[in-house]
Parts: sequence; C-alpha cells; structure tokens
Amino acid sequence: MSILSVRNVNKNFGGLKALDAVNLDVEAGTVHAIIGPNGAGKSTLLNCFVGRLEPDTGSVTFDGKSLLGIQPHEINQLGVSRVFQTPEIFGDLSLLENVMIPAFAKRDGAFKMNAWHEVAEENDIHALAMEMLADVALDGKAHDTAAQLSRGDKRRLELAMCLVQNPKLLLLDEPTAGMARADTNNTIDLMKTIAGRGVTMVVIEHDMHVVFSLADKISVLAQGTVIAEDLPENIKGDPRVQEAYLGGAQL
Repeated sequence: MSILSVRNVNKNFGGLKALDAVNLDVEAGTVHAIIGPNGAGKSTLLNCFVGRLEPDTGSVTFDGKSLLGIQPHEINQLGVSRVFQTPEIFGDLSLLENVMIPAFAKRDGAFKMNAWHEVAEENDIHALAMEMLADVALDGKAHDTAAQLSRGDKRRLELAMCLVQNPKLLLLDEPTAGMARADTNNTIDLMKTIAGRGVTMVVIEHDMHVVFSLADKISVLAQGTVIAEDLPENIKGDPRVQEAYLGGAQL
C-alpha cells in the first residue's frame, strides 16, 4: 500500500523544467531511494513533499491526504519529518534541548515551549527526549552544546529530533554527505534500525554504498524525469541508468 503517491508533478523555474510529469509511489514500511545526477530534480521533488515548493501541476498525496496548499508545519503534524543535507540543529543549545523543542512542537502544534505547562508534562518531554538520545547513542552527551558535535553526531542528533515526533514518513536529503566512512557506516546502521521499526523512508543519496545497503526500491531521476524504478539489483544493471548517472559506466 502506498503511503506517498506522486502523480504527474511538473515544476518549472522560468524556462527550466525541473520536474517533468513525475510519478512515484512509496510503499508503507519501505526505504525508497531517489538517485540521479546533479541537477536531476531530486531536491526539488523533495521540496514538493514538504510544502517548500508548490508543483505547477500534479498531485502529492500522503496517507490519503493532499500535501498541496498546506504549510510545512501542517505537513509535519501529519507525520512527515525531514532531515536536511546540512544538519539543521540549534547549535547554542544542549542536545537535550534540541530534542525537547520538536517534542513540544509535535504536542502543541508550534515550535515553542510554554512555561505554564504542568511540571509533570515537561518531565514527560524530558524523559522522551532522553530516550531518543539513547536510541542514537548520544545520551551521554545530553548536556553538551550541539555545535561541538562531529558531523556524524550532528546527523544522529537531527535524527533524534525527527524521531521524537514519531513520524510515519522520514525524508532524508543526502544524510551521509561529507561524512568519513566510519560515520557513514554508523549512520547506515542507525537508519536500518529506524526502518526496522516500520518507519517509511525516502532517501536522496549520491553514495551508492548507502543506497544499495538500505533501499528496498530505487527511483532514478534524470533531467526532471523518472527514467527507471525497480529493485536495487535490477537498477544496477539498467543501461539507461548507467548512461544517465555515470555516462555508461556500471554502478
């Protein structure tokens, strides 16, 4: 069953056709990778999922509800969380505070903390945030300042900030960009754990080691069009993909 359905999505920027009649179905409980060369339209497509861009034509439906014409925070409230290519964290705050903020936002419907909440409620949020930090092996750094973290740990913190909102769909844009191989492998393991809990994921990624380690299905974009969609083992040998992605070289 599709949890995310994209139909005939087109997006132009002036004379540039960024997305051209894109159709995509993401099955619930799977990891769906979107790959393609630079400029293929991958991030543009992701932005259409979260309300940062509005398609010129077409539809984007999540869990039976249209995502078009509603604000990003409303899409988040429906159960969609996003991890950006550059980790977006509150650098001056502690790790614990970073995770508590989206937990309050999920509960209250806005990114704010209300000082008048009952202490017991805030204790519940504190405990939940600590649990999420433990899930990503950062509970030992809960009171450290987030800006001091390595890139790999910043990514783990951002994942904890998403997971505390109990998302149905997690969107990840280049989650291992700029990481050393050890951090990349740790991130792959963490994403496998998240997927094992039934969280649906859409992953944009250039590192084929990451893609083939995680993906249940792969869609390939080139010049704004889906040129192939298949199981990973079939994508590897698809000549159209090899030509578009690597100029004919094998993946």
